[in-house]
Amino acid sequence: MAGLSFDIFCRVVDNFGDIGVCWRLARQLARMPGQRAVRLWVDDLHSFSRIEPRLDPYRDPPPIDGVELVHWTSPAPDLAPHDVAIEAFGCDPPVRFIERMACGDCLWINLEYLSAEPWVESCHAMPSLQANGVRKAFFFPGFTPRTGGLLREPGLLSDRDAWLADPRQRTHLLRKTGLPEPQIALLQKADLPGLKMTPPPNRARQIVLFSYPDAPADSLLDVLSEQAVPTVIMVPAGVCPALARGQQGAAYVHEMPFVAQADFDRLLWSSDLNCIRGEDSLVRAIWAGKPLLWHIYPQDGDAHMKKLAAWLALAPVGPEHAKLMTAWNLGDRHACAALLRQALSPAGWADWQAASTAWAAQQAELPDLAETLIRFCRKMQKS
Repeated sequence: MAGLSFDIFCRVVDNFGDIGVCWRLARQLARMPGQRAVRLWVDDLHSFSRIEPRLDPYRDPPPIDGVELVHWTSPAPDLAPHDVAIEAFGCDPPVRFIERMACGDCLWINLEYLSAEPWVESCHAMPSLQANGVRKAFFFPGFTPRTGGLLREPGLLSDRDAWLADPRQRTHLLRKTGLPEPQIALLQKADLPGLKMTPPPNRARQIVLFSYPDAPADSLLDVLSEQAVPTVIMVPAGVCPALARGQQGAAYVHEMPFVAQADFDRLLWSSDLNCIRGEDSLVRAIWAGKPLLWHIYPQDGDAHMKKLAAWLALAPVGPEHAKLMTAWNLGDRHACAALLRQALSPAGWADWQAASTAWAAQQAELPDLAETLIRFCRKMQKS
């Protein structure tokens, strides 16, 4: 059977999360054997260029990594549809494009947001009847075999382990972020053979802080600044702007530029704790296999807290770490500080790390989202 061709439609709502997922999916589909063409439609090239430095937002984008890029303007470019149109996170394709889909044998996939809620399994792969006759279905990423899975490139965990085995690559990446040499030297001590994850007094922790503005980041800094162990906190530019930068007691806060997705993944791999937000960063932090604090996207009526509770019920985290994650999302500074101190204790830290390693290995046993999506589209073609 001939390979499929894809259109992926992305409207950038949350700056980087939507385009982060779509760009990873587009590149993975383009690399998979037998697929014919992948075209990514993006309305905000400026946000896109923050995570893809090869993109010039002021020019018509050329193909990158085998993916054709389309600036989704208004009116939209009038292009012939590919075999499969992927509508990411509820952004309808252009009206004229949908009309042209109805004239061909096109599939329409509604790629939904990631959720661990139980109802997702019953809605995954459900058809959505269209008056114009186009075949449409819902496709849910998820954490169980009855969902579409998570985005994971072939050999990702092996690539992670190989990269971590060479400390020189970590040093090179830290220099690319502009981290001062004294802080790099502190982190290099963590790469000495034989050191365990519970650090001795001279071993610095590395933490990535990529949260929404209302995260209680000051409580995290307060706890880390009083620790016997030094900490380097890597904060992308513009994130938590109220948080003090520079040396704060035992903690050093470094504001770094945004980096390409591959380098962001590597920062997560080499960090001891990843404080991340949204969907794309959560999945990448899971693959890092390190302790994480997830700042879920806030929704009206605290709907996001129900989603967080569903994820905590599924993920292998202990009760104290679940309380910490909840306090982090509620913005409870005092509870965060007390629970962080427990989590950073030798026993709490060992438990947290073991659970994170196990979660990454468990999820890697499931099919990845791109593979599941292609199988589903082929099944729809035959039906």
